[in-house]
Amino acid sequence: MTSVRKTDPSRLDPMVDSKGDPHMAAKSTDPTDPMRLRASRYPDVDEGAACTQSSFKTGGRSFFFVGMQGGRHKAMFKLLASRPEALALAKAEPDRYQVGADWVTARFTADAPMPTRLWQKWLDESYELARAGRTKSAAGSKKKTTRSATMTKKVVTKKAKSAGTREKA
Repeated sequence: MTSVRKTDPSRLDPMVDSKGDPHMAAKSTDPTDPMRLRASRYPDVDEGAACTQSSFKTGGRSFFFVGMQGGRHKAMFKLLASRPEALALAKAEPDRYQVGADWVTARFTADAPMPTRLWQKWLDESYELARAGRTKSAAGSKKKTTRSATMTKKVVTKKAKSAGTREKA
């Protein structure tokens, strides 16, 4: 994430102008604007940029990415409870929904936007997972090991072995 900023509500809320006056601005045609607005209104959220997309974090954990890609809008959510629903959608509409290891990607246009109730549900879940610090692997009984912790363990083990070899010599 390169920069952290709070979203200007007037940029996202079609019923508020840049001075915060309601009902003065034209209605937006970007279907991601309501998503961005909702994400920015959760407590303790920072908005930044990752590549060409907007990213939203809470407590240093990403929970939502949104932007344009290939002429369509793209939204990414981290899901756990809704994964079965996302898998079913990916099977039915593979061009619109993809399910990865931790993230679910939805692609859509202004003419065929993502269903409001669906993205609201997924965004709420994604935020709550990030806030709780859970991931798919951490939600189970197995503890998630980071690469740096694994590398540190290997280095310590290697040093201990070489020290033992020196003592024998």
